[in-house]
Amino acid sequence: MRDGTKVASGGIDKAGRMMDIATGQSSQIAQHDAPIRCIKFVEAENASPIVATAGWDKMLKYWDLRQQSPIGTVNLPERAYAMDCNNPLLVVATAERKVVVFDMANPTTPFETVDSPLKWQTRTVSCFTKKDGYAIGSIEGRVGIQYIDQKQKDKAFSFKCHRVNKGLEAYVHSINSISHHPGYGTFATASNDGSFIFWDKDARQKLNPHPDVGGPILSTAFNGDGSLFAYALGYDWAQG
Repeated sequence: MRDGTKVASGGIDKAGRMMDIATGQSSQIAQHDAPIRCIKFVEAENASPIVATAGWDKMLKYWDLRQQSPIGTVNLPERAYAMDCNNPLLVVATAERKVVVFDMANPTTPFETVDSPLKWQTRTVSCFTKKDGYAIGSIEGRVGIQYIDQKQKDKAFSFKCHRVNKGLEAYVHSINSISHHPGYGTFATASNDGSFIFWDKDARQKLNPHPDVGGPILSTAFNGDGSLFAYALGYDWAQG
């Protein structure tokens, strides 16, 4: 949650769980018929937090933490690979390069379903700070910038990153994580090349690259006020 009091997780045991940071106690809050790939808090002003889960069972489910059964379910076109929410915008990226966009005013009916602008498998998706679009990253070292409003569609673009040339060979690295700063609207990409880079999408400019930190970066996040940026290292099976 944004206040930092609770952490939610999902895994291959098909269960979603939430841990209270203060007490260290955890409880099951969600259930799927296949591994849960994505889990996000859907938070709105003056409303009880809802948890959204998406899994390899091709289902998106919404959970009220006060109830044991989902309060809403959606059939996805394919297995969920990535998800992000910046209420009222929620975006789910699935296998076969599909992207499903939701308006949380009508959370069980997709606002639109489109193909990813990228040619290869999706690894991550992140909603813009202004909630008017999203950034999507793939295994081919490429990021797509997409807008929701039809009038802004012509502002969409894609760019290459996290690629390394060594002699005559080019090494292409997966975009494992994209995180938007909560205040500035800039964003960070991170890859299995062990580096992370800050970008300004409006200026279409690279701001601050950080070289190899010692291993593949699997996940990144800013804290609530954007004063801290964290990344997690681990093996991502890019080498088999």
